[in-house]
Order: sequence, then C-alpha cells, then structure tokens
Amino acid sequence: MTAQTKICVGIAALAIAAALSVTALRADPAHAATHGIILAQQHDHGAAPAPDEAKPELAPDVEFALWISQVRGHLLIGNDLVKEGQWKAAFPHFQHPIEELYKVIEPRLAAYQTPPFDTALKALSDAVKARKQADYDTAWKNVADALAKADAGLKGKQTNFEAFMVTAAIETLKSSTEEYESALDKGRISKPVEYQDARGFIWQSERMIESVAPALEQKNADALKQVRAGYADLKKTFPTAMPPKKAVKDLDTMKAQVFRIVVAAGKLM
Repeated sequence: MTAQTKICVGIAALAIAAALSVTALRADPAHAATHGIILAQQHDHGAAPAPDEAKPELAPDVEFALWISQVRGHLLIGNDLVKEGQWKAAFPHFQHPIEELYKVIEPRLAAYQTPPFDTALKALSDAVKARKQADYDTAWKNVADALAKADAGLKGKQTNFEAFMVTAAIETLKSSTEEYESALDKGRISKPVEYQDARGFIWQSERMIESVAPALEQKNADALKQVRAGYADLKKTFPTAMPPKKAVKDLDTMKAQVFRIVVAAGKLM
C-alpha cells in the first residue's frame, strides 16, 4: 500500500473517531483515551464526509472506486426492493446513480477503460418505473457489464489490489454514516431512502472485503475475523430493506460499530 493510501486511511479513522468522541468520553473516559479518541477530538475533523462527493484527500483511484462502489450500493438495495415487489420504493435508488454520481464518474471512464453507461442506467431506471421485469433484467446486465469493466480498469492500476480493495471498502462503509444520520429523527426512521442508501453501502462494502477474503485471511486471519464480526453486528442495525419505524440503533452506536470495523480493517492493509 502506498504512503498516500495509508494517510487516507488514517484520516478516515480519525474522522469517524472524532464523530464518536463525545459519546465515548461520556460513557467511559478511560476507554476512550486508550483508543485515541481524545486525540481525534482535538483534531476536530467532525462527522464522516457526505457520500457521492469528491474527497480531495483521496487518491484518484480510491476516489473512483468509491464512486463505483456507491453506484453498486444504490443498485444493490434497489435490487433487493425489486425482488420484494417494492418497485416504487426501489425507484429512487436507480435514480441516484444518474442524478448524483454519473456526472462525476463520466470524465474518468476512459482512464479506466470503461465505456459510457449512462444509457444503460437510464434504461434500468425506466424499467423500474414501468415495473417491467424483462426490461429490468436486460438493463441490469448491461449496467453490470459496464461496472465489471470499471473494476478491471481499477485492478490493472494496482500493485497491491487486496489492500486497495480494503481501502475502497472502508471509504464506502464510511459513507453510510452520513446517510444514516439523514434518515433519523428523534429515534425514528423518518427518511426511508437514506436508511436504504446506508444499508446498500454497508452491504456493498462487505462484498468488497469478501471479494479478496482469501488473500486477507492469509495476511491476518484474526483481523479478518474481527472485520466480519463487525459487519455482522452492524447489519443488525438494518434488519430489512424496508426500514422499521423505530431505529434499531442510534447514530452514535452505529458510528461506533463502523469505527470498530475501520480499526480492524487497518490491520489488513
């Protein structure tokens, strides 16, 4: 892993740590100090950055990977809802990649040997809106093929692909905290779409880790075990694609769950 990537991961951990600091200190000051949370608070990084935004501190490859993984996260939760027959609830998740992400992805497609796929995304969104399963299946394959080329283009640029994938997965995971924060209002899920976005990003992040799990297990089996346990715990906060009315966990608890995964994942880079 390059020095720049290591710095990015450090910044990521500190950002999440800072968001957790007040709650951690209130609960157990000694424990917080042991984990460096007081130091993170002094840096005042605040909450994790919003998803779907350019992040200047990230290396270009990591940034592009984050955007592609967020597209996958949106589509993943959308597909889960389609499978449940929740076409109306699914529709925003097929719109988000077009409205929020593609415009920043498009200028970089050529650098990763990825063909334009805005037409495929639009066809997929239209199929969901019309609730046409056959059209949906065709459009889904076209989008999946384009994303696979983006993955290949990214992989071809890496000297340590497993460490790179962990880094991108953690950035994707971090972006779920902002979405979850937007979803909550006094302990209730007031914005289902944001809850679902957070869920999609978490599930996608886990998939990214699992895609390189054999190599990670050889590197540090115990750390991978901790990461997997962290995801299993975090996913309990998002039990269903259609959200419960009352949040299972509050924001601080969710961020603490994310932070534990970030710390464990750092041992795999």
